[in-house]
Amino acid sequence: MTSHIKTALFLVLLSGLILFLGQAMGGRSGLLIAFGFALLMNIGSYWFSDKIVLRMYRAKELSPSEAPMLHSMVEELARNAGIPKPRVCLIPDSSPNAFATGRNPQHGVVAVTEGIMRLLSPEELRGVLAHEMGHIANRDILVQSIAGVLASVIMYIANMMQWAAIFGGGRDSEEGGGNIFSSLLLALLAPIAASLIQFAISRSREYLADATGARLCGNPLALASALGKLNAYSRQVPMHTGSPATAHMFIVNPFAGGIGKFFSTHPPVEDRIRRLQDIAQTR
Repeated sequence: MTSHIKTALFLVLLSGLILFLGQAMGGRSGLLIAFGFALLMNIGSYWFSDKIVLRMYRAKELSPSEAPMLHSMVEELARNAGIPKPRVCLIPDSSPNAFATGRNPQHGVVAVTEGIMRLLSPEELRGVLAHEMGHIANRDILVQSIAGVLASVIMYIANMMQWAAIFGGGRDSEEGGGNIFSSLLLALLAPIAASLIQFAISRSREYLADATGARLCGNPLALASALGKLNAYSRQVPMHTGSPATAHMFIVNPFAGGIGKFFSTHPPVEDRIRRLQDIAQTR
């Protein structure tokens, strides 16, 4: 099953969960209010995501004269991807990592840390940039924003159901609300399910960006080698700025720790490397 199909199925699951919760809650007006609020909130974050995250990590835009090699790589890969050349930024952090942002390819930004510039060879760095270019070409910021809207609606509905159950809104089973215990249980489990689906979407898009990056740079093994290095060194030197809420944007998780693969925004690096090696063998 391709990553595109998986993403579509996950989004359908999120939508289905919203409809199920709306029916369980029995209040169409509350559902519309929650959806409208989540939509406005996520549209705002989608529209200004590049400015917010770049400011959060104190990223500085680099001119071609300041980083000629970096700009040359980005320009070539953008041409291969058929998208406008993204802006190039540097994050003043020793932890090796990179991310892409921007609401569409016309507003794309690729940001790399000082640590990744020191750690990787030029060919490995090119593979990482190709991966980030894959995120921009595949419009992953838009996909994540849609998933965020749907997940946020579920969170709001679940919160409303908790309050309704506590104050007696779910006690009359004849009105379709169920009893207080089933309403509370549903309100507790629904956000967990939404988070799991959202994390699964993020992991699916990482696999897709790896495959796209391998095609754009023409060297899957260089990207595989870069992932191995980044995974090892980022654990030794995790980021101390920013927020775990932005972890999904980076090529590897920039923050130490984790509570299991199902709650992870990134697939296991070992699996990503193995897939890239398989791609290399079929070329």
